[in-house]
Amino acid sequence: MIMANANLMEMAKALGKALQTDDRYLAFRKAADDNDNDKTLQDMIGKFNLLRLDMENEQNKEQPDQDRIKALQAQGQSLYGEIMQNKSMVAYQTARAEFEQLLDNINRIIAMSAAGQDPDSYDPDAHSACSGNCSGCSGCH
Repeated sequence: MIMANANLMEMAKALGKALQTDDRYLAFRKAADDNDNDKTLQDMIGKFNLLRLDMENEQNKEQPDQDRIKALQAQGQSLYGEIMQNKSMVAYQTARAEFEQLLDNINRIIAMSAAGQDPDSYDPDAHSACSGNCSGCSGCH
């Protein structure tokens, strides 16, 4: 039994190493680095965080200024929209979604196997539109 556990751990390590060479992982890491190095994006994120702090501080006052809160909310929503349209952020969100789908597929195969199902029967295309609400689906189990 100890031999099987050691073998499974080695297989998990090998999977982790293979994962780190996958194009989706590499694209995700590059996009994250690009985000970190995008000065315009980082400035916008910094301003957004300061707006949030300002709004929290105003809301926590004994008599908050509702007009100021509304103005800060509007500024925050506008800035958030700009952040999410930034080319580095768009590339990051796309790369992150693709990498998370890969991880989800791997986790589903492991979960199927743990439930006694045949891992070779997993069809990633059948789960790509999964909403997480299983009430109308019989595909996972």
